[in-house]
Amino acid sequence: MNDQEIQRPAMVIGGEDVEALAGERFEVRNPATGAVIAEVPLAAEEDVDRAVQAAKAAFDGPWPRMSGFDRARILNRFADLLESNLEQLYVLETLNNGRPVVETRAQLARLAEWYRYATALLVAQRDAALPTTGPYVSFIQRVPLGVCGLLTPFNHPMLILAQSLSGALAAGNTVVIKPSELTPLTTIVLGRLAREAGLPDGVVNVVTGPGLPTGQAIANHPDVAKVNFTGGEQGGRAVSEAAARRFARVTAELGGKTPVIVFDDADLSDAVNGVAFGGFVAAGQTCIAGSRLLVQETIYDDFVSALSDKAEAIRVGDPNDPATQMGPLISKARQERVLEYLRIGADEGATVADDAGVPDLPAPLDGGYFVRPTVLTNVANEMRVAQEEIFGPVLVAVPFTDEDDAVAKANDSRYALGAACGRTRSPARTGWPQRSRPASAGSTTTTASSPRCRGAGPARPAWARSAGSSPSTTSATRRSWWCGPRRRASTGTARPASAG
Repeated sequence: MNDQEIQRPAMVIGGEDVEALAGERFEVRNPATGAVIAEVPLAAEEDVDRAVQAAKAAFDGPWPRMSGFDRARILNRFADLLESNLEQLYVLETLNNGRPVVETRAQLARLAEWYRYATALLVAQRDAALPTTGPYVSFIQRVPLGVCGLLTPFNHPMLILAQSLSGALAAGNTVVIKPSELTPLTTIVLGRLAREAGLPDGVVNVVTGPGLPTGQAIANHPDVAKVNFTGGEQGGRAVSEAAARRFARVTAELGGKTPVIVFDDADLSDAVNGVAFGGFVAAGQTCIAGSRLLVQETIYDDFVSALSDKAEAIRVGDPNDPATQMGPLISKARQERVLEYLRIGADEGATVADDAGVPDLPAPLDGGYFVRPTVLTNVANEMRVAQEEIFGPVLVAVPFTDEDDAVAKANDSRYALGAACGRTRSPARTGWPQRSRPASAGSTTTTASSPRCRGAGPARPAWARSAGSSPSTTSATRRSWWCGPRRRASTGTARPASAG
């Protein structure tokens, strides 16, 4: 596939490939060249309503009423289809978001895990029976919420969607998915694969368009019971406020400025490699990227020198080339934002390498949105470059004196998604994880993930995360049933007696 092959995919609504009612489309670009690779339907409010009504009709159909075993059988078939179409998906995602093909292949090869894990939890689920006073027994039944709106980001289109979609479908919900307008192509393919797997028409719907009007229409729609959003803080706030006005549920995972603490007893080579991977993977465009380095002052100079050499050696170029280690940023606007932070860092007094900025690449890559991987040194923790999310291949290195100083600086942030620590002794044995605020903590790198693990930080701007959750936790509610001696059951109220 090349830039000359402009695709014109349709949306997926009610089991059919459909155009926007107004007939409008918008352009999707290859970030490695800047060339247009697709023209995609621009969903307006009426298109979103059409998708929500299709999902609502499907929720009144057999899907939520199937046994867990029957839903699991279909979802496992869906997982099989994702695996059998892996090459198409990773080639298309590399073209659309610019992540090196080696990274994309490795990430998408794990997609099926999330769906199989959710179905395993589904078939193993047990409802609790609770003794009460008198001749009654109460039991808790988990029931799906209804129509869920899933708003996904550009950086990991398929993986982040899997984290919310797997649980939502396993619980018996129906969904309307809006991928990022920058990377909609693989999600459209996923919608077709869901249909092929045998999910009833309307269970999985895909609409395309920007946050305004498409995402806003989903968040505002009165028939959407829950909104799951991953993206920037401004968009997350707008989605959360819209959902709150009608008491809909929200899961929002937003930004991060992950601290990575490197003590002087760490293996220098291992720490450099771990930090470089965790900070520069996906060109630094990940919320959990280890972009804020806290380095013990006794090894600061040696460490940042070795890390800068490592960054300089990273092969930046064509993401389709298996030898490439880092691709472009997602858009021209993102490239300009990252370059502006390099200027801000210099103005604040940080040391910026002379060759930092846009690399010199041959055509057609010279039209892409590349920035060299860069390490800013002599950074103070209060500087903007240390406190604000840059979301690009820029790491900042802040010195610290001892563990108390390191923990204080690590916690001095409005973000709390993740943290990492590099030292010879196990971080868990030092008590450091218990003193840190982030939702997840690791050793040197922060990018490991598993459907079994979850995190939800105590600080802004993340409210909850879907990973590691049972479908009954984030995608269902609970209904209390009372059973009396006559073996009759009633709810007592029109709504579930409790929710959780």
